[in-house]
Amino acid sequence: MSFKLKTGVALAAAFSASACATVEDAEWVGYQDPGFGEANRATYAAMIVNPDPEYDTPIPATSAEKAAQAIERYRNDQVKKPERISTTEEVSGGNN
Repeated sequence: MSFKLKTGVALAAAFSASACATVEDAEWVGYQDPGFGEANRATYAAMIVNPDPEYDTPIPATSAEKAAQAIERYRNDQVKKPERISTTEEVSGGNN
């Protein structure tokens, strides 16, 4: 191997190894960054349900009778078919 290639490989190894270490890690044995694990804590906090939520608009009233009727329509295969809506538009044209 040439001297330039050996030097380049050594520099690349030094840069890649130094990317994992910080000055604090080198100064104190057992030092842990206070931000370590913050992503896990934020994700965990996002999964916790608010036991007393406040909504901008009130929750609409529900009816058990209407829900029971809907279930019966589903069981008897009398469900109202929804209107088909297309989200794409076919365009035919000339050569551009």
